[in-house]
Amino acid sequence: MKILILTIEYPPIGGGASPVIHEINKQFLAKGHEVAVVTMAHKKANPHEYLDGVDVHRIKCFRMHHHMSYLWEHIAFIWSAKRFLKKFIPSSSFDVCYTHFLVPSGILARWVNKKFGIPYVITAHGSDIPGFNPDRFNNTHRMTPRLIRSIMERSTWIVSPSNYLSELMSQLNGIPAEKIVRIPNGIDTQYFQPGSKRPIILSSGRLLERKGFQHLIEAVSYEALPVELHICGDGPMMKSLREQADKSLTPVIFHGWVSNRSEHYKKLLAEASIFCLVSSKENASIVLLEALASGCAVITSDVAGCPESVGDAGICIPPGQSDRLNREIKKLLNEKEYSVNLMKAGRERAVREFAWPAIAERYLSLFEKQVKG
Repeated sequence: MKILILTIEYPPIGGGASPVIHEINKQFLAKGHEVAVVTMAHKKANPHEYLDGVDVHRIKCFRMHHHMSYLWEHIAFIWSAKRFLKKFIPSSSFDVCYTHFLVPSGILARWVNKKFGIPYVITAHGSDIPGFNPDRFNNTHRMTPRLIRSIMERSTWIVSPSNYLSELMSQLNGIPAEKIVRIPNGIDTQYFQPGSKRPIILSSGRLLERKGFQHLIEAVSYEALPVELHICGDGPMMKSLREQADKSLTPVIFHGWVSNRSEHYKKLLAEASIFCLVSSKENASIVLLEALASGCAVITSDVAGCPESVGDAGICIPPGQSDRLNREIKKLLNEKEYSVNLMKAGRERAVREFAWPAIAERYLSLFEKQVKG
């Protein structure tokens, strides 16, 4: 099959969805399929390259930041991508369009379907669904439900990485339940592996209020714990989080935005004893899978898609409760057998449930049904 990928995020730019999209594309290539990606350009990325064999075309759209994008950038991307695709698609014979994010990439997929007759499967990632993200897109999503329904209606299937997101999508009236398919995100369990563990707590993600970094810093601030807190990420809360961390009795180290394919990030995960993601809203977090595969003892929230990701191999607590988080961290630090057992369970769960080859086969099965049918 020849597969056209439409997405607003692709390495080296984007958040958690970005590496997920690239890893699944690598699986498609390994199974003998051809893949071409059309995505947003950024000054830190080459306009056209073969990334691990994947044909990547980055379209100019004035994107300013590598870690997030905005409505006007999405509009510019749609406009420029249509001009590119009008020339690119006739020179190729794509069997299927696999699209990430209902908005804005889904707008392009619907247009491609109408103009060229190429069927599409679309994966939602969270913030593209109304009601998921309280930090951003609230005003935008007042206008998008009708648009999202039209994108879903023309798609063959809509893939959700979590049951939580499936439920949000089902609240959009008129979408048949049988169109929504749950396929979890995957993880490269050969790349992310446990290393020699050190007294490190690691957390990673966009520095947004809903991600809960402020509560994590508070949980370690009031006493000198025998551990360092390391935070990887960038975003609008960086300044306030740094100011908060300056008062902490436990060392807090900021690494800024770090690629999840960098040796630095891989080493941090391999060495971290504890990984925390205490977000109030999360779809199917790739950083949780990275932490499980790397043998970290994981503490996460008991809401949204987090419990689905960790199962019984992690500690799930209510978001926003820094006192409870402090107690769970100290329990892991003080009870070594408990901590080691949790690390082992996390690694086993990652290998058993989320290894990429099996996840890719589930997608290819959808594509084959679409092409044949």
